Amino acid sequence: MHNRGRSEKTSLEPETVQSNPTRWQTQTHTEFVDYYARQSLTPESQERSRRLRDKLLAFHGQGCAPLNVADIGCNAGTQSRVWAELGHHVYGIDINQDLVQIAHQRLREADLPAAFQLASATALPFPDASMDICIAPELLEHVADWETCLEEFARILRPGGILFLSTTNRLCPVQHEFALPLYSWYPGPLKRHYERLAVTTRPELANYAAYPAVNWFTYFQLRDFLSRYRMQSYDRFDSMDARQSLLRRLALTVIRRIPPVRLLAHVFSPSTALIARKFSP
Repeated sequence: MHNRGRSEKTSLEPETVQSNPTRWQTQTHTEFVDYYARQSLTPESQERSRRLRDKLLAFHGQGCAPLNVADIGCNAGTQSRVWAELGHHVYGIDINQDLVQIAHQRLREADLPAAFQLASATALPFPDASMDICIAPELLEHVADWETCLEEFARILRPGGILFLSTTNRLCPVQHEFALPLYSWYPGPLKRHYERLAVTTRPELANYAAYPAVNWFTYFQLRDFLSRYRMQSYDRFDSMDARQSLLRRLALTVIRRIPPVRLLAHVFSPSTALIARKFSP
């Protein structure tokens, strides 16, 4: 179902930077690259990446053997680095050439092996069932053909593999994609208007992104789509650590047990976060 004839195209070799045909816009505003290059070095960014890594390792639950990790939309390589630090085999792709080069340079300087390629999430350069972990943070909202992205993530995962997604949440009025109030609640035609402005005369509206956010999701929508590919999904409340405090434990218990409260909690969450496990055939 997922085999698109790409399994023989790419071997999993470390420390490669590959240029693809220029059918994508691989260059963007300097402001965009500079922001993410700086932001990726902050202690907060690195700590978030380590917390996510540890959560996904706990979900995977297959001991300490090195895993194959696909970092989709790898940006400047922060997430790739924290996995490589533990000896996992990391394969990062991004559509931004400058960020791919930064990621490659930073991990090479740290003497951490990782493979980075210029590639699209709609045509991943990895064989079927070759990855144990697939991470795609803040990516789906920027790709018009988001369904193909999800098909590709499912294709490259091994049975028992773990997928992490974070993306937009159309239920919540708070968002960080456009510098406009309540943007996620705007009607479609008005969103299209601002999308056009963001790629023409007003790039600052979308933080100078070459591909501004064009998709707005809910957890329930993504869960239902992934179920077609034998993926069991868990929302942010399923994966939260309830051990930190009594108040947190009580709040999570109520959210998990009462569906209307769970829906309300999603309305108050500025983003959608999802972890999914691929079933065995």
